[in-house]
Amino acid sequence: MLGPSDQDKDFPYWLVIVGVTVAWLFYEVLANDIYSQTLTTLLRGLWTTVYVTLIAYAGASALGLLLALAMMSRFIVVRQAARLYVEVMRGVPIIVLLLYVAFVVAPGMVEGWNLLAAQIGLEPVRTRDFPLIARAIMALVLAYASFLAEVFRAGLQSVDRGQIEAAESLGLNGWQRFRHIVFPQAFRTILPPYGNDFVAMVKDSSLVSVLGVADIAQLGKVTAAGNFRYFETYNVVALLYLTMTIGLSLILRRVEMRLRARTHR
Repeated sequence: MLGPSDQDKDFPYWLVIVGVTVAWLFYEVLANDIYSQTLTTLLRGLWTTVYVTLIAYAGASALGLLLALAMMSRFIVVRQAARLYVEVMRGVPIIVLLLYVAFVVAPGMVEGWNLLAAQIGLEPVRTRDFPLIARAIMALVLAYASFLAEVFRAGLQSVDRGQIEAAESLGLNGWQRFRHIVFPQAFRTILPPYGNDFVAMVKDSSLVSVLGVADIAQLGKVTAAGNFRYFETYNVVALLYLTMTIGLSLILRRVEMRLRARTHR
């Protein structure tokens, strides 16, 4: 079996194939008016896709880390509550969770706020004042936090217990041990799956189109329904997603190689 360093020496034939395909699509975009018009339209949704991905993944990372720490708590109630959340959220399809948050949780939150507002003399709000993009981001945060919680937990538990005990003997408190000893080492371990989940978030952000959020997928659907050029339109949609995901994968792989080389020095 080849080791990681041997695999890194492989010539990237797969990248050549993807590069040729993407180059052909870009050529069609430049040479074909239909492609260029479609790209111009879809680029308006690119920023929505990037915004949803970054905000949702940052929120999911923070919540996932808290859940991972809760699953490692000394208190059984905290551990079991975190485990219940993770197992339930991982068992529900993201699109179902998205619809549930958008049409059940969000209206419930608005109703709860209105009850509180009536008690303290504030103006009530309407359910339609709760933006759909905010509901979509909330659902993605709740879903991905359950996956990232397991990633963080595995990384934190991979740190040698002896190093933590040594830090305790030096007088470092819990936060200092986590910041200087545990998390830096755990991060090297979790980087590959953490990066993979980020790439997956880019793709799963397209699910927000079911709520009418104007991302790449939604604008592609609307454009194809208007011009009946499904082949050209979805070629451009695929081109945009491939460019983002392949680019991110290459960047993350480069970072992983550098961290591995630094560790082996």
